[in-house]
Amino acid sequence: MLTAAAQAVARIRETHPLVHSITNYVTVNDVANILLSYGAAPAMVEDDAETFGFAQISSALYINLGTLTKEQELAAAQAVLGARQGNTPIVIDPVALGAIPRKAEVLRRLIELGTPAVIKGNSGEILALAGVAGAVRGVDAVGDAEGLEDAAANVAGQLGVVVAATGPVDIVSDGTRTFRIHNGHELLTRVTGAGCMVGALVAAASAVTDPLTAAVAGIVSMGVAGELAAQAAQLPGSFRVALIDAIYQVDAALIAERGRVDEL
Repeated sequence: MLTAAAQAVARIRETHPLVHSITNYVTVNDVANILLSYGAAPAMVEDDAETFGFAQISSALYINLGTLTKEQELAAAQAVLGARQGNTPIVIDPVALGAIPRKAEVLRRLIELGTPAVIKGNSGEILALAGVAGAVRGVDAVGDAEGLEDAAANVAGQLGVVVAATGPVDIVSDGTRTFRIHNGHELLTRVTGAGCMVGALVAAASAVTDPLTAAVAGIVSMGVAGELAAQAAQLPGSFRVALIDAIYQVDAALIAERGRVDEL
């Protein structure tokens, strides 16, 4: 799997996939910049009059439900319909699922309109998706993540998608194969938008490889970048800048050298 993930990163650098992103206003700039540094081309198209057509011609669609407005909800629905028609892979990040009931309903409707390739959330959101209550506070996971591997695998199998759960140890599952990713750094939890950026990287990778490999590639890339950034900056503000620089350095060789992935 690590070899396949490294190859995916190389293809992103070679092909510069166009990633249509509908994301939250807190992190839209970070998502655009992380995609650029990764070798992808970001497009932050959110008008519902444009999203259907743009999703059709995009390499991947990334939808983040963090600060979901009614306008974004309509735009996301149109984008999913366009992506389905254009065979564009979809990655959805159900931010605050489990804390805000509306998010579960919006996610359900989007899945009905077009099955995503990957659902990427933090451990609390994925546990909430699996029916485990009390695992999310606002947009953050709280408590331990006991049973996360089984929860991710069960949801993946039920929905027919790849499920990626980020945390101290990241979990990626397609319902049959489940991987643990051990890269990352604690400072990633001290900057706003790290999870949103991970979702964007997964979307970029989904444009060049299968969903399971894409989820592993995007998450390993962010984990390795976090480790590199922490070597250059030990405080959150400088770390945030160093993270963008570090993603720019992540390539296939670095993934193969530093990636720490095992299969359950």
